[in-house]
Amino acid sequence: MIVANLATLAMTHVTSFAFWMFQDQAAVGWDPISLWKQMSFLPKAVVVILFIMSGWSIGVMIDRWMAFSAARKQSRAFAPAVAGALREGKIDEAIRVAERNKKSHLAKVVTAGLLEFRAHTDSSEIPGELVEASKRALERTEAIVHAELKRGLSGLATIGLFGTVVGILNAFRSISENKATGLGAVAGGISEALVTTAIGLFVAIPAVMMFNYLTSRVEAFDVEMDNSSSELIDYFLKRKGMARRA
Repeated sequence: MIVANLATLAMTHVTSFAFWMFQDQAAVGWDPISLWKQMSFLPKAVVVILFIMSGWSIGVMIDRWMAFSAARKQSRAFAPAVAGALREGKIDEAIRVAERNKKSHLAKVVTAGLLEFRAHTDSSEIPGELVEASKRALERTEAIVHAELKRGLSGLATIGLFGTVVGILNAFRSISENKATGLGAVAGGISEALVTTAIGLFVAIPAVMMFNYLTSRVEAFDVEMDNSSSELIDYFLKRKGMARRA
């Protein structure tokens, strides 16, 4: 008998709790329009900023993708053409080939080295050791091209993270203002936190994925530029040795 009474009492409390919980939830609309209407100014501003950042990140992704594709395509055409010109000792022809492939990261680096080498070869007024001067020109150009390739990528790594923080802070602000911890007191703040969190992740996840992918492409380009610079320095040393023997 006592067990039956306890079971009845427990069931009554469970039913009351469930009714209270769903009653409080019903006061909060969970569709996008209702959530937007229930948001305060700060979460709305965060959502707008996140959408703006999303548009910016998509623009960066497209811009870098097009730049990297063009660099890769022109470099594939440039490498064998300039190698053939250098084998024949035609530095001017190699420079013209490089200037026809201005979007190629390799062409930019090689052009700088060849121009410096030709300037020291043709003019005795320019001080400095020929190969060392060409090496410094290659290093400067590599740094410039590396910075150009990474333009805009740093922003992709951080976009969207503040949306989660602001949303959670707003939920705690709702608790503090209502002086209560019931679901009804914080449902609005939690809904705002969920919206800003979801939008923040929607923006941040593809941005971080593309950041990692594009960064790996930049690292591959850096290796290619380093190899091209080393090969060009070797070529300059051979030319210098041939000129001394002559």
